[in-house]
Amino acid sequence: MARFDRLTVYRTLLGDGMLPLFYSPDVALVKGVTAALARGGSRVLEFTNRGDFAIQVFGELVQHCAKNFPDLVLGVGTIEDAPTAALYLAHGANFVVGPNFNPEVMRLCNRRKVAYVPGCSSVTEIANAEELGAEIVKFFPADALGGTEFIKAVLGPRPWTRIMPTGGVSPDEANLRGWFEAGVACVGMGSKLIRADWLKAGDFASLENLTRETLALIQTIRAPKKG
Repeated sequence: MARFDRLTVYRTLLGDGMLPLFYSPDVALVKGVTAALARGGSRVLEFTNRGDFAIQVFGELVQHCAKNFPDLVLGVGTIEDAPTAALYLAHGANFVVGPNFNPEVMRLCNRRKVAYVPGCSSVTEIANAEELGAEIVKFFPADALGGTEFIKAVLGPRPWTRIMPTGGVSPDEANLRGWFEAGVACVGMGSKLIRADWLKAGDFASLENLTRETLALIQTIRAPKKG
C-alpha cells in the first residue's frame, strides 16, 4: 500500500522539479544510489521496471526506504499494463509512470488514488490522458519528438497542461533552462544524472553533489524574475 497520497506525490514532484529514474538488478547498488539521491536533497525516485525479478528488488527497496529514508517518495516506472501496475502497487509503489498512456492503468490508479504519470507523444494522447484525470503527462522520448519546440507548441493553446519531458534532459544549465523556459512542470532524468562511470566506481559522493547542485539550479531557473 502506498505511504503517500497522490496529492503529496504531485506536490513533491512539482516542488523538486526533477524525477530521478534508475534501475539495477543489484540491490546493494540500488540502495547506494537511493541514499546518494536522498542525501543530495531529492524527495522522489522512480525505480524503472526493466529487468527480470525487478519486483523483488523493488520490494526490498520499499522496506529499506521506509526504514532509512521515510520522507522519500518511491514509485515505479516503465509500466505499460494494469496487471504490472497492480503488482507494484501491492508492493508499496507511491506512483506509477508509463512510457505510454494506458487507460486501464489510469483507472486502476484512480481507483486506488495513486498518482499516474502516463507517457504521451501527441496532443491527442495528452488530451485523452487529461480527460481521465492525468495531472502530469510524461513527454517521451522528448528529444526525438521535437524537444522544447513541441512543449511550446502544446502549451500555447493548452497552458493548463503539466508536462514532464524524459529523454534528452541533462543536468547542465543550458539544457535545464531550455526545458523550463519552454514551460515544463518538471523533468525526468536518468543516466545523465546517475552516471554509469560513477556507479562502476562506487562514487556515490559525486552523485550526491550533482543531485544537490541540479535541484538548486532548477529552483534558480524557476525563480520569478525581478523587475
